[in-house]
Amino acid sequence: MNYVVIFAGGRGARMGSDTPKQFLKVDGKEIIIHTIEKFNYDSNIDSIVVVCIGEYIDFCRNLISRWKLEKVEAVIAGGRSGQESIYNGLKYFEDEKTVSDEDMVLIHDGVRPVIDSDLIDRSIECVRKNGNSIAAAPAIETIIKVNEQGIMEESIDRSKCRYAKAPQCFRLNEIWKAHNAALRDGRTDFIDSATLMSWYGHQLFTTECSSENIKITTPNDFYTFRALYESKKKDRTND
Repeated sequence: MNYVVIFAGGRGARMGSDTPKQFLKVDGKEIIIHTIEKFNYDSNIDSIVVVCIGEYIDFCRNLISRWKLEKVEAVIAGGRSGQESIYNGLKYFEDEKTVSDEDMVLIHDGVRPVIDSDLIDRSIECVRKNGNSIAAAPAIETIIKVNEQGIMEESIDRSKCRYAKAPQCFRLNEIWKAHNAALRDGRTDFIDSATLMSWYGHQLFTTECSSENIKITTPNDFYTFRALYESKKKDRTND
């Protein structure tokens, strides 16, 4: 089985909007719906759980019903951090399913809508082959290392650098064990699943993705997504 955890617990303070960023609209559709659709309509995906801000759970459920996203099995409350929200999503599947060692989970941001079936399917294939997959985009600008005073110490060869993105995909049982290890160790500060899994000794493999695979965090990100969406929509219309 191929499960998906989509976490959308942020409030979007950096967006400067009263509406959480995952519920802002592009072309009459909320960003989180744009994101969920990509997984819902992929034939390799079996079940989706959405982890949401507690007071928006009913609102999110209504959106999912309105857009007929039938693979979404549940909308549950998030936690105080991204790490805790992902844990809640994983716990849902561990509690509700009979999970085998072959079952995998794709973990994705609700505000990362510029993905497609090709990336999803290549990520799944990477997990089948290697045990995990981290979507990663090539670094396209100069990367430098600085000291505490902000003074440049070295320039890093960008051909060896990647931006870690999502989906981040694992065997469900393996990442569940890592999350529980973090709880036992009192660690709640892992920035993403890749960092957590690396800390607990897993060798991680990458699946290349486009730099367009952005996470919508700031107004600039929102306008970039809207421009990308409108461009792709225009191309589809011209075809």
